[in-house]
Parts: sequence; structure tokens; C-alpha cells
Amino acid sequence: MADLPALRSEFIERFSTAPRFFRAPGRVNLIGEHTDYNAGFVMPAAIQFYTTVGVAKRSDRRLRVHSTNFAETLEVALPDADAVAPLRQAGVHWIDYVVAVARVLEQHGIAIPGVDMLIHGEVPLGSGLSSSASLELAVAHALSTLAGRVIDKVTLARLCQRAENEYVGMRCGIMDQFTSACGQAGHALRIDCRSLEFEAVALDPAQAAPGSSPQLVICNTMVRHKHAGGEYNRRREECEQGVRALGPYVPDIVALRDISPTLLDAHKIHLDPLIFQRCRHVVTENARVLQAASALKCGDLVEFGRLMSESHLSMRDDYAISCDELDLMVRLASTIDGVLGARMTGGGFGGCTVNLVRAEAVQKFKSAIEHGYTQATGHRPELYVCEAAAGAGPVDL
Repeated sequence: MADLPALRSEFIERFSTAPRFFRAPGRVNLIGEHTDYNAGFVMPAAIQFYTTVGVAKRSDRRLRVHSTNFAETLEVALPDADAVAPLRQAGVHWIDYVVAVARVLEQHGIAIPGVDMLIHGEVPLGSGLSSSASLELAVAHALSTLAGRVIDKVTLARLCQRAENEYVGMRCGIMDQFTSACGQAGHALRIDCRSLEFEAVALDPAQAAPGSSPQLVICNTMVRHKHAGGEYNRRREECEQGVRALGPYVPDIVALRDISPTLLDAHKIHLDPLIFQRCRHVVTENARVLQAASALKCGDLVEFGRLMSESHLSMRDDYAISCDELDLMVRLASTIDGVLGARMTGGGFGGCTVNLVRAEAVQKFKSAIEHGYTQATGHRPELYVCEAAAGAGPVDL
């Protein structure tokens, strides 16, 4: 948790005025990977790693922003509401996310004031835990509040997704921003990414046997392969190709959400083999999310964990977004007593696994994973025991 008094002192020293603070959490996805941009189902939880933003108004229309993580201060003019060009032709800088959010808020009819801003991020970068969505939501809350506007959480999530899609260039779905905006302490969210209807599902089911309450343990492989961003966008294109190919045979299809595993198998002959594999992951993953939510509500942690493990195999074999380090981490977890399920989480090609571990086995799990992974790779993993957190909003000292 950020040291707010220390951040306040730093803000005053740097900008000679007192700030207001806002924060937004990262997220871990328990099951439902790469289904959000296919209008499907996901089941993430917000986690207690936050981006904290301190802000104060300026008298001009400029953003002066300091990042504690990068020890860098940048100043830019607020974008015009009708600006349509991408932020830059190549590469993405942390300030792009701030400017992108300001731009979509202006286009939404919100007159953003100039601000001094200090950003402090706790979400591990490149880990697949949504540091970008956390930053976007914290900035959006801060800017809209200073502008005197109250925006509902779902609309704010949509605006932040648009900022990342249109101006940063990542064609992400709604899951990350929605979870950061709408997270509930102690609960995962089962989200319908088409309607944006959701239900909160307790992560500590009342039906669980004594001593078997599950804990979320995130294992950071500490690797991130360079082609991750391009492959993410390519997977989305492959899914869209599948929808186009299926269109003549499934007239009502708009997204892969609209087809069942049985119907997909019936039309396999009409799809390129690679595209069929990509589609098979998405349609079976949608089914797994619904099954997993039901299992968790019934306290069936063994079934929930089995579905997590099945999800990883699908991502590894059909969607091809895993990597050697993630697969190793999942294999190591599967050998440890008390582990109910393990899978990669996030966009893929590095980052983290999420593990459902019985509370009494967490310490043994951490020791075994750290030893086994370090010995095999030479990389020392970072391990986080997490609790589900509430979504974005203001924070008081």
C-alpha cells in the first residue's frame, strides 16, 4: 500500500500545493482469458496492488506529471477534444496513457482543467496484472473529479478501454478496466463482456470445509517476451477471421461468444486449422467461466481448480500464448499438495501464473515454487499472496 503521507510531502515539495489522492487496483484473471474482446465471459478479481495518483488544479491547460517509478517529470498541453490522431507512430511511453485518458474525457464532454499530477504505481510492470488499466482508472477518476463531474463506474471503464484501444494502440477488451473500476473486496467478478452485467462471487465460499479456504497466490516468472504486444493484437485478428469464415454457416454470429463448442466442431471443415484452434480456445473458455462460477458458488473448489488447469492447457495448445517459463511454473504448482488449480493469467508470453492454494499450504507452496523455478531457470520469481480488492476511487490520508 502506498505511503500517502510520504507521497503528499513529495507532491507539495515538487508542486508547492496540496494534492487530492485517487487510486485504482490491478487485477488478476482467475479464468476466462482472451474472451473479453470476443464478447464472452471472464472471471477476474481486483487485487491489492494499486496505482495512486495525486492531483491539484493549475491555472492553465497543461498537464505536468511526475512518475515516481520512472523518476521522470513531463509537461504536455491538454489535447483538443476533436483530436483524432494516435499519440505516436511507434512505441508507447507512460505519459501516453495519461494523455489518452484526458483526450477521451474531453471527447465525452468533460472540460478537463490543467493539473499537476504525481503517479506512484505498485502493480508490477509487464506482469499481466493490468498496470495500464490501473493507471488509466486512477487518472480518469482524478481528472473527472477535478472537472466536477461524477461518471458511473461502467462508463469510466468504457472510456479508459477506448483510450487504450484508440490512442495507445492495444486492442484490449473491457475486462481490465471494468475490474479495476468495479472490483469488490473478497469477491471475483463474473462478467458478461457483451452486456456488462456482472455478479460478485465470494472467493471464500461458506460451503468450503474448515481449513480449506482458498488463497490466491500469484507467481511472477520475471520474464516478458518482446513479441507479446503484437501477438495479442494478432490473436484478436485471428478470432475476427474465424467469425467472418463462420458467418455464411452461422447467420446470427457476431462474435465467437455466439457459437458453442458443439456448433464449432460441426463447422470445423470451413475453418483454417490454425483459426479453428484459436476459436476452440475461446468457445471452450467461455463455457469454463460459467462452470467455474457455479463451482465456486457451490464451494466446489476441486472443480474450480480443475477448470483453471484445463484453461491453461487450452491457452498453451490452442491459443499458443504461453511460454516455457509459464508452463514450468504451472507444472511445478501441480506437484504441490494443497494446490487446487494453476494457470497463466494475462495476455501471455510471460508474466504471471495465478494459483488457487489451500490456506494451510501457502507457505509450503511458496518455498517449493521459489526453489524449483530458480533452480530450473536462474530467475528468482516474485510471489504475491493476494486478497480481492475494491475498485477505483478517492482515497483519504
